[in-house]
Amino acid sequence: MQADVVVIGGGVMGASVAFWLTRMQPGLAVLVVERDPTYARSSTALAAAGIRQQFTNPVNVELSRFGIRFIKEFQTHLGQDVGIPDLGLRENGYLFLASTPDGMATLTEVAAMQRAHGAATELWTPAQTAARYPWLNTTDLVGASFGPRDEGFFDNMGLLNGFRAAARAQGARFLTDEVTGITTSAGRVTGVTLGQGGHIPCAAAVNAAGPRAAQIMRMAGLDIAIEPRKRTVFVIDAPNARHPDAPLMIDRDYWIRPEHRQWITATVPAEDGPCDPEDFDPDLHLWDDVIWPALWHRAPGFDAVKVIRHWTGHYEYNVLDQNAVLGPHPEMANLHLINGFSGHGLQQAPAAGRGVAEHILTGGWQSLDLSDLSVTRMLEGRPFAERAIV
Repeated sequence: MQADVVVIGGGVMGASVAFWLTRMQPGLAVLVVERDPTYARSSTALAAAGIRQQFTNPVNVELSRFGIRFIKEFQTHLGQDVGIPDLGLRENGYLFLASTPDGMATLTEVAAMQRAHGAATELWTPAQTAARYPWLNTTDLVGASFGPRDEGFFDNMGLLNGFRAAARAQGARFLTDEVTGITTSAGRVTGVTLGQGGHIPCAAAVNAAGPRAAQIMRMAGLDIAIEPRKRTVFVIDAPNARHPDAPLMIDRDYWIRPEHRQWITATVPAEDGPCDPEDFDPDLHLWDDVIWPALWHRAPGFDAVKVIRHWTGHYEYNVLDQNAVLGPHPEMANLHLINGFSGHGLQQAPAAGRGVAEHILTGGWQSLDLSDLSVTRMLEGRPFAERAIV
């Protein structure tokens, strides 16, 4: 077996790259290697599945602008019927709350940029926020920003399965195995070694390994400042807080959104650092110690709450600037990266996969200029920061 392109990782990023490659160049031999076809611990499956336009730099707004168009017109963009009629998008919006003047100044500063790129961001006073969502306590707020359209949540696994099915229909192969080595010669990848399937020669490789991105890079004798960071998500029931029209709300110490008649919520641990790739033990204390006190203050209807279940997932966290790392590695030009999204990858998978596929096939960025997210900035220690990390 050999391939023109081996994609290492079959989550939403790898599947997106495979879809776009086989769509743009029919007949290209694309092999996607995925270690766990159940996706039980994949970042894709364990994501909060939100999409927003409220980012602090233009390239992220543009990535998600294409993402929302792709999600809204899923079948049209796939170009074929894969048995998934739509992705169940709920445009409830994102609501960013500001409790300090500096926080509101940041929301105000970036709102104009977001609108210039097609977003519909609105800036609200505390009174406007309370008028829209009277179940919120807004007495300590300075203001808020809200996306009235093109923001909400959708079917994460539907997006993945759609990409996979369409890529397969276009000729991509998906293999259940684990990449255990990368062979190189004269500064180029020449193949990958599999745990069960021997060696696969290839003309190019794509690192789509999510939180394991740095492990893959080390196999090629390289490194990247991306690490797994643990996030514990709680599913809660609050009988006095039934608000199915609620947005995904980002407060100072947590985020929360409705999920049918219940809610899902999470926070960033105070001592946030790298975790073992196999560590999926939940940080259960975060509910009682951090989230619930802050949530009850913000919305008194959460006085009676029961944790129904929880799960733990991993962010592929870019230590330098919490932004994606896309494109070829300057020291190994046929090794392409699609990593480091730090929690906002799922919504950007359609555009990021398209961009990486275009770069592989043409040698440059085409539909969107993604050069700000290059590997070079990582090697030079030159941050391109995204301040709105959720």
